[in-house]
Amino acid sequence: MEARATGELPAESGWRYEPKWDGFRCLAFRDDERVALQSKSGQPFGRYFPELVSALLALPARAFVLDGEIVIPEDGTLSFDALLQRIHPAERRVQKLAHETPAVLLAFDLLVEAGKDVTGLPLAERRARLERFFAALPEDGRVRLSPSSTALDVARGWMRELAGSGLDGVIAKRADAAYASGERTAMVKVKNVRSADCVVGGFRRAERGREVGSLLLGLYDDEGLLHHVGFAASFDAAERAGLRTVVEPLVHPPGFTGRAPGGPSRWSTGRSTEWEPLRPTLVCEVRYDHYSGGRFRHGTKFLRWRPDKAPRQCTLAQVAPGARRGAKAVGCPPTRS
Repeated sequence: MEARATGELPAESGWRYEPKWDGFRCLAFRDDERVALQSKSGQPFGRYFPELVSALLALPARAFVLDGEIVIPEDGTLSFDALLQRIHPAERRVQKLAHETPAVLLAFDLLVEAGKDVTGLPLAERRARLERFFAALPEDGRVRLSPSSTALDVARGWMRELAGSGLDGVIAKRADAAYASGERTAMVKVKNVRSADCVVGGFRRAERGREVGSLLLGLYDDEGLLHHVGFAASFDAAERAGLRTVVEPLVHPPGFTGRAPGGPSRWSTGRSTEWEPLRPTLVCEVRYDHYSGGRFRHGTKFLRWRPDKAPRQCTLAQVAPGARRGAKAVGCPPTRS
């Protein structure tokens, strides 16, 4: 189930509010002695978070599906960098990190209970069942109940009082709605920054040397065409050098299948207009201040890689007029329920 970005939390009755955690969205499946963790894009997460597989196997319930977020609490906040370190390293390295910086699964929905599909029930009923599921479990375990409230002042309190500790925003869900996979009709989000998840469709070299000067960003339209919408160039020298190992193995035309990067302008040199296309597999999140005329009007700020995000999920709907107007800075509540 997906959320539609908005600038303000809905104030009318009939909504439930939840923290929007800064982590990896995850579905957790258990069927007797089998456990599977799956990302929003359908990728398996189990080998990267063995401590969560063990924690799920230790629960008394034996047939369930939870919807939640994988996070890593570290020094009083949530560390997205620690999550990224789990993706693709060797098994020994994963085991070491699982011991040093163990992850937590924060569950906010119950999709299967005792082997029975409950997605057709309204959220209010699913939440009641989820709370019963966690009633006898320790609050400081690896699998925890994510907070939820029907009180708007509580949600506003999260946004007002907990800034700076790692919360990614606040989610509002219709209490009377069933769980609708892939839809955005009964769930909205207010994020702490105006940001967009973009596909890296190409890159430009720096003016001197072979380092990467900027990443060229793309978003898909409804027809599946990838349009160039701007660039990210806020990297120091060490970061630029490291980017070469990320992008160079992916060089392959055409890069952008819709609008492509343009030609020279009065601000550019001949070298700076040259670009190299990439396979559309890399996804990154960038912060921006204004989008109009089919592009970010200024350079964006690279925030992080998003290996948990499928490229085709990076659409122009993210930057539709008013999609994130007036977004407020919010913080991160403690990971206790």
